[in-house]
Amino acid sequence: MNALPVEIKRVEKKAVLIRWTDGHEGTYENGYLRQHCQCASCVHEWTGERLVQPSMIAKDIFPVRIDPVGNYAISIHWSDGHDTGIYPFELLRRICPCLVCAQGLGVAK
Repeated sequence: MNALPVEIKRVEKKAVLIRWTDGHEGTYENGYLRQHCQCASCVHEWTGERLVQPSMIAKDIFPVRIDPVGNYAISIHWSDGHDTGIYPFELLRRICPCLVCAQGLGVAK
């Protein structure tokens, strides 16, 4: 992956907006982003089974704080108290929910 985030910000209490160095932009709804946490509390380390189902995530969840992790990821402290996961930039770009990426037409793949 060549593109890196140039801006990461909360959009009210609804979503996280990421702008990339190649001009791409994605808006990730909070529940969608929380559901994609890859930490050991959310995904079984050996089987890969998702332990946190969408129905277990509060509909009004929002990021309390977003922190950089080195030059490769962000850490999100969620309003439900969850804060052990990191979101590598490669993952964020791969799961971009925008229409272009969802249709496989963008440079994000």
